[in-house]
Amino acid sequence: MRTPSSAKARPDIFYLYAARGLRAFGDGFAVIVLPAYLAAIGLDAVQIGIAATAALLGSAVTTLAVGMFAARHDLRNLLLLGAFLMAATGLAIPNFEHVAFIIVILFVGTLNPSTGDIGLLIPLEHAMLSRGVADRERTGAFARYSLVGAIATATGALAAATPDLLVSFGFDKTAALRAMFYGYALLGLAGAACYARLPHTPAPDLSAPVAALGPSRKIVYKLAALFSIDAFAGGFVVPSLLALWLFEQFDLSLAAASLFFFWSNVLTALSYPVAARLAARFGLINTMVFTHIPSSLCLIVAAFSSNLTLVLGLLLVRSALSQMDVPTRSSYVMAVVTPAERTAAASVTAVPRSLASSLGPAFAGYMLGTAFAGLPLVICGALKIAYDVALLFTFRHIKAPEERS
Repeated sequence: MRTPSSAKARPDIFYLYAARGLRAFGDGFAVIVLPAYLAAIGLDAVQIGIAATAALLGSAVTTLAVGMFAARHDLRNLLLLGAFLMAATGLAIPNFEHVAFIIVILFVGTLNPSTGDIGLLIPLEHAMLSRGVADRERTGAFARYSLVGAIATATGALAAATPDLLVSFGFDKTAALRAMFYGYALLGLAGAACYARLPHTPAPDLSAPVAALGPSRKIVYKLAALFSIDAFAGGFVVPSLLALWLFEQFDLSLAAASLFFFWSNVLTALSYPVAARLAARFGLINTMVFTHIPSSLCLIVAAFSSNLTLVLGLLLVRSALSQMDVPTRSSYVMAVVTPAERTAAASVTAVPRSLASSLGPAFAGYMLGTAFAGLPLVICGALKIAYDVALLFTFRHIKAPEERS
């Protein structure tokens, strides 16, 4: 059996972090460019919302497939497959304009309109990252993983201004937007090169039955149910639709939106190391809940404001708080299950999140066209607060190993 080792000392961790960064960079500009591109080729807000729903629903289906088969396959090979699918997604989007084809591509592909911890590669990376890491270092490893992703997402958000720059040099706007998706495809291939340097996971014993979940089944199912509430709420304000709201309500330019999302993701990135420190002092569940509630209140207040400066300020404060639960949540799931259940637990908790988050964008796209366009923000904030309260009362007594000791 492999003995727990330092995450920092494992050379394969560098390649996993690098692949995470490349993928996040692509998501960082794609979620901003996607609604602009879809609007440029003639789709309305409702159709864009349906397209975002298709992308999230597709993530759920592919993640479920990964959860069913990962226990019998090499994690490295599954990661490579996901990276090649990312490249194929980037090549396909700019070559189709009919809404039906766009929906199919987004359903099958990897483009994630939420830029969050949802998608078929996420549970695979979580399981690979947690292999051989000591309990006391697990949350820190996930915090660094999330930090790399957030910094890359922030940089990618800045890159979303590239089409405006190309237009200023005389390029056609639609062609400039299409070029960004070809860049997304190249990032998928670069990610595959990183995954290829990861170690193979031990071959499973195919003659013996592989149980997805064992003694931790009830805990995982409860977590999955609660996480699905959080994800359903988040589906109302995925970055693509938040960008569309800012475009339509405040006439924000693509360049200004890219700058805003850059700083939003920088604040998110800086929050991850803070979350690890808070978790060490106050516990994983407390850190998740008591940083999440204020961020939801900021979102609700922003929905009722007509002042762009105040809105952007509230959204930035939300960014500094709302994602502290990402590394702590991932660490908690890995902590409360047995090592043999980790891949299944990551998938089982991710699938309901993907399914639930896929429902919100279609509703939100419709609501953006109503008299009160800020309604999706209010619904998101209220549901997230309800989730936090339920999580606190359900799991406050179930501690991670490092907290019990």
